[in-house]
Amino acid sequence: MARQETTDENPGRLKQIRLAYTMTKRVDPKIGLIIAGIGLGTFAVLLVIGLLIGHPIYLGVLGLFAGLLAAVVVFGRRAEKAAFGQMDGQPGAAAAVLNNIKRGWTVTPVVAATRQQDAVHRAVGRPGIVLVGEGNVNRLRPMMAAEKRRMSRVVGDVPVIDIIVGDDEGQIPLKKLQLHLTRMSRTLPASQVTQINDRLRAMGDLMTNAPIPKGPLPKGARMPKGGRPR
Repeated sequence: MARQETTDENPGRLKQIRLAYTMTKRVDPKIGLIIAGIGLGTFAVLLVIGLLIGHPIYLGVLGLFAGLLAAVVVFGRRAEKAAFGQMDGQPGAAAAVLNNIKRGWTVTPVVAATRQQDAVHRAVGRPGIVLVGEGNVNRLRPMMAAEKRRMSRVVGDVPVIDIIVGDDEGQIPLKKLQLHLTRMSRTLPASQVTQINDRLRAMGDLMTNAPIPKGPLPKGARMPKGGRPR
């Protein structure tokens, strides 16, 4: 049984790596040469050092593992950059990034939205409540202000922080959004965060049937006319 599970898992992981490589190569055509150069270069440097000090086998083996590790790290970073590049500007991209935050945050995508696919997402953690907007700034600001007023009835004086995703001054680029949240100062105890989540959950989300998905839409896709835009 254990062998069968291992066999089933490996093809899935290999498929994910293959898909990630294919996606990255479309954006970064030289990715294969780059990771091969990094891996072989690291191996060669350590092997030469081993020859010079009289331990070629030891440093050769070390160089092999170090080269593989370096290639994996470089590939991971370039694949992440390529993924953000493809998602950037698409409706739901910020929600997809927020949903990948592993610990310390409770994310509710699309608590408010417009027919033009502007959206406000909510993240609750020890820094407070963070409203993350993506879309047109002029439409986002009144939506975020209205969401603050709506929440103030149940959360009181809990800190509420506005973030607009974008590349203009005062905005947070999509690729830095997750890191920005994780680096915020933690001002609330964990018990209070739980209470805030319970209150917001009881209040309910205005956009339960949101007209845009909780992830990036294909380019050219349109939001349906149904739903309850805000």
